[in-house]
Amino acid sequence: MDRPAFQAWLDRYVDAWRSGDRAAIEGLFSDDVRYFYGPYDEGLSGAAAVADDWLRELDAPGSWEAEYHPLAIDGDVAVARGQSRYTNGRTFSNIFVCMFGADGRCREFREWYMERPKAKT
Repeated sequence: MDRPAFQAWLDRYVDAWRSGDRAAIEGLFSDDVRYFYGPYDEGLSGAAAVADDWLRELDAPGSWEAEYHPLAIDGDVAVARGQSRYTNGRTFSNIFVCMFGADGRCREFREWYMERPKAKT
């Protein structure tokens, strides 16, 4: 994995999230991917399970925007950071740790996210 390939994968990740297209979601991940929403999450197994989970509660079109960029890459392990911003005022900072297979699909995905605190008035 290199920076341009990882950025392209991150862009496809956002596009798949936005489109809600099952094939696009599953295409990001290996058939046996392990997908974790946080450090204590039990995780999901398999690209179909990830797609099922994403599609269970789609964000409304136009209700969010997201941007992620490579932070570090070491062989098949890549780390990204970015933000997800919602039109309801909620903003999340994200870190992704991804392990990739030789085919360029993610075989392990771990996410850490934290909501930006509301400004004190």
